[in-house]
Amino acid sequence: MSVESVSVPSAAKSATEAEAPPDREMKLPVMLALALIVGIVAGLGAIVFKFLIAIIYNLAFYGVFQPHLDPNQYGPPSPWGAGIILVPVIGGLFVVWLVRSFAPEAKGHGVPEVMYAIYHQNGNVRGIVAVVKSLASAISIGTGASVGREGPIIQIGSSFGSTFARALRLVRHQKITLLSAGAGAGIAATFNTPLGGVLFASEVLLPEISTRTFLPVVVATATSTYVYRLAMGIESAFIVPLGGLPTQSAVNGAELILAAILGVVMGVAAWLFVKMLAWSEDVFDDSGLNPYVQNVIGMTAVGVMGYLFLTWTGHYHIYSVGYSTIQDIIDGGNSSAILLLLLFFGKLVATCLSLGSGASGGIFSPSLFMGAALGGAVGVIGNQLLPDSNLTVETFSIIGMGAMVGGATSAAMTAIVMIFEMTRDYEIILPLVLAVAIAIGVRRALVTADIYTIKLRDRGRPIPTDRTTNMYLVQPVTEVMVKNFTVLPEDMTVSEALKRIDIDTTRVIITDGNRITGYVRFGTIPYQADRFTRQTLRDIGSTEFIIASAGNNLNTVVTRMSRRSRSTAIVVDNPRGVPRPEDIVGVIGREEIANAVVQNHYG
Repeated sequence: MSVESVSVPSAAKSATEAEAPPDREMKLPVMLALALIVGIVAGLGAIVFKFLIAIIYNLAFYGVFQPHLDPNQYGPPSPWGAGIILVPVIGGLFVVWLVRSFAPEAKGHGVPEVMYAIYHQNGNVRGIVAVVKSLASAISIGTGASVGREGPIIQIGSSFGSTFARALRLVRHQKITLLSAGAGAGIAATFNTPLGGVLFASEVLLPEISTRTFLPVVVATATSTYVYRLAMGIESAFIVPLGGLPTQSAVNGAELILAAILGVVMGVAAWLFVKMLAWSEDVFDDSGLNPYVQNVIGMTAVGVMGYLFLTWTGHYHIYSVGYSTIQDIIDGGNSSAILLLLLFFGKLVATCLSLGSGASGGIFSPSLFMGAALGGAVGVIGNQLLPDSNLTVETFSIIGMGAMVGGATSAAMTAIVMIFEMTRDYEIILPLVLAVAIAIGVRRALVTADIYTIKLRDRGRPIPTDRTTNMYLVQPVTEVMVKNFTVLPEDMTVSEALKRIDIDTTRVIITDGNRITGYVRFGTIPYQADRFTRQTLRDIGSTEFIIASAGNNLNTVVTRMSRRSRSTAIVVDNPRGVPRPEDIVGVIGREEIANAVVQNHYG
């Protein structure tokens, strides 16, 4: 059989097997209904995930089957004694097997993989990821790995949103919208913070903030929070008595100054966390060791650290999500600056070792833990230096939580609003905003990438550092279009046209005398223009264009070009009726759009 006879069927097979691009675009009311379904599933997922963690934790630490666990209360020491060191190791081995066998993208803290799917995989997250991530993360957390719940539930929610959208064959931006809605709904239900979930999806995931993306996220997060509260109650992740944080005056100058100092400290701490986690993941990945051996090394170290904390303080502290320690700090139970600093560094090292060696879980809860510990330490020191300034450890532990989360993730509004939703104390907003802003500024001065983006950047899969509204799209087309064009009849020969124009710069619009019939960009023709001298402009012209009004903005034009798969827009001054050649005022192509983007970001 000849090569040709083999290659044709092979090519045909490849074309057949290729996934057809989604082509269905839903109206906004339909998207809101779909977001409602995503929110219900995310809320139920958060409930099931919480019970799953409780069952595994009680089995691993106490040998009992019990679906109830209060993560905000210290549990008794495990009856295994020093054998508790092996619990994270054994759990980690199961996690490595699950991840390697079924879903490699379930490894780590999850959010970078979701961001990668948005920017590099057209919003596609496999459905199996939700199942594997649930089991792997529940085992990691339940057996003591120093990771959080939010990363898994974000990946679980986004996996369902993406899978649901793919099943409906939605267009890319709607697929990404449901993916982000699922992620925001997951974090909203996990922490009982609906506004925080909306802002997380908006700040961290959504490439575009508009009515068509924002409203579905709001519906999904509100729905998931409602579902979660129906089953689990209205209490937030951490309990601060309403009005429990003391307030002596409208503005406490000493508190604001110390909050600013804390912001600097947290910015450095966030930088340290970002760099150490990236370094830990790289060291384990580049070690050449078997993944199971990597896990044994990392989780043995975590197990030893937790046991040492138990022998010294009576509690494991750095195991699992650490909510009990956070709650204790907020309640004023840990007031030693030395202990608080050791808790900060212990959690930092344990989290980096856990995720680097193969655990599956999030970094949000560890960030809250480190922020509470380090913020509390700053509060203790500040209170000792300024005893009459009415400073409290509790206040600065909460401010530290927000500053550490904001500094590590770059999600400023998410950090501020989630801490407010958790504490329900408005008096803390002013120093909190100050500390979060300074922390993000200091961390960005030290390293541009945050805890989510550095992993993708170092692996050659970067995403935009500043994911903001595309301001260049609001420009009028008259500010973007080029006016260097010539209108010529379509039956003119190419040789005659070449005498009238500069082939490198001039755009040629061709007409039949009454109507616009096409365009020619000689500079983009892949062959020498003189090869076409016997042809007319009609023969080499393109009809891949749209007609745009001079009153449009760039967003409208780009949207129409994208939907119709056109590469050029011919701008006319008279949008009514049939556009005439004399109405043409400019041309917009890919080059002009690219220039608008560059000038918006760097001009």
